[in-house]
This record gives sequence, C-alpha cells and structure tokens, in this order.
Amino acid sequence: MKDFKKYYIIPAEPIEVYRALTMPGTIQLWTGNEAEMSTEPGSEFSLWEGSIVGKNIAFEEGKKIVQQWYFDGEEAESIVTIKLHEHKSGTSAELLHTNIPDEVYDEMVEGWDDSYFGSLIDFYN
Repeated sequence: MKDFKKYYIIPAEPIEVYRALTMPGTIQLWTGNEAEMSTEPGSEFSLWEGSIVGKNIAFEEGKKIVQQWYFDGEEAESIVTIKLHEHKSGTSAELLHTNIPDEVYDEMVEGWDDSYFGSLIDFYN
C-alpha cells in the first residue's frame, strides 16, 4: 500500500472548486460523465461511470472533502482528503490519497494528474 500527496493549482476560487467536486451537475460538466454525489456524510458516490466508487466521510464547505475509495479485496481503507486553500492564481488543492494498492498506484497517480485534476484545471482554463 502506498500514499500519494500532491498540490494542484486550479484557476478558480476555492468555493467554486468545492462545488465542482461535490455537485453532480457540475461534476458532469468537467468529466463528461454522469455522477452520483452528495455532501451527506455516509452517502456513497460514483464517478466516471462507476470507475471510482466510495463513501463520503466529511465535508467542510469550500475547504475540505474526505472520502473512502473502494478497492475490491483490500482490508485497509483507502482515504482521499482534498483540502482547498486560497492561492494567488485561484485555489491550491492539497490532495492526500492513502492506502493505494501497489498494483494500481501508477494508474491512480496518472488518473489524479490527467483525468481528475487535469480535467478540472482544463475546465477552468
């Protein structure tokens, strides 16, 4: 199991980025796929037509999102924490993804860089 931490600069205000990550209609705009998402702790979510599924743990509007991402057969919970900070260019998104299974680590990092935050940055550019 590995952890991944990285900062991404997104050219939008933190509250806008927060909404883009938590509102199903907005998620669909930047991913191109329908999304199931709620800011209710304990609710389940599905992104990219079920490629990413998990449970929402905690939210702090405009500042923080904590989720558990499901990986079949893994005992340790894989936790994603996204903290949003004001930045001179918009928002600094601090990502920490813990307990990523070794066999999908490289694919997960590429997904964060290209599909997830890459698509979100492109959406605002």
